[in-house]
Amino acid sequence: MIPHHANPILIVDTREQRPYSFADALTKTLHTGDYSVEGFEDRIAIERKSLSDLLGCIGGGRERFERELERLGRMPYAALIIEASLRDVLQGDMHSTLHPNAVLGSLCAWSMRYRLPIWFCDNRRLAQMVTERLLMKAAKYSRGSE
Repeated sequence: MIPHHANPILIVDTREQRPYSFADALTKTLHTGDYSVEGFEDRIAIERKSLSDLLGCIGGGRERFERELERLGRMPYAALIIEASLRDVLQGDMHSTLHPNAVLGSLCAWSMRYRLPIWFCDNRRLAQMVTERLLMKAAKYSRGSE
């Protein structure tokens, strides 16, 4: 158990291609998600997606990604962070032929089916900030200190 006075140590999954950089962080393999908190890896997870990653998961990589979402949905504290605004997501990118209705429909279904909050962050810097804040808050709630 982590003492209440200690700052949480954030965990970055070893498979992250472009990991966020946090002051107090360790790199290790996570079963679920890209980011977690040491000692709470089975309770707290954040899955991060760039715009192109997200569109790929809605298209070709859907089955594997939905298995990941199922695992996230079983955790007390989990979220999906998207490094793009909702407008950007619905506009897609030059490599995607997905219709905006299909994209929005998938995101709504995933949020409802897996009880998963989806955070649209306009850019990578904001996504990192939101990820860190969510992990810190989830650690406090998991410890029972708030």
